[in-house]
Amino acid sequence: VHLEESGGGLVQAGGSLKLSCAAPASTFSIYLAGWYRQAPGKQRELVASISKDGTTTGYADTVKGRFTISADNAKNTLYLQMSSLKPEDTAIYYCYVHTRPGSWGQGTQVTVSS
Repeated sequence: VHLEESGGGLVQAGGSLKLSCAAPASTFSIYLAGWYRQAPGKQRELVASISKDGTTTGYADTVKGRFTISADNAKNTLYLQMSSLKPEDTAIYYCYVHTRPGSWGQGTQVTVSS
């Protein structure tokens, strides 16, 4: 499955960004999906996930209350709304779909300045 992220950029601490992940039709109604991130020198970590029916979401403790994952099946797009951003949120963010094997986007850079 081809995934394409967009929406990354440079933002000041306390600011907001919304990431998007475009996918082929019906992807997010068929598969579990999520967002991961990888900071320099660190392992890739799960940030947020969403069930294929969109009713169940999960978040890493570090982003809970600040980030919101959602999917628009009409637009075949996965989103990650990020608010109250912190410098420690700086990373490359990847869209992931739980196909077999898993599918990854190319990543989008998010940089939060202090």
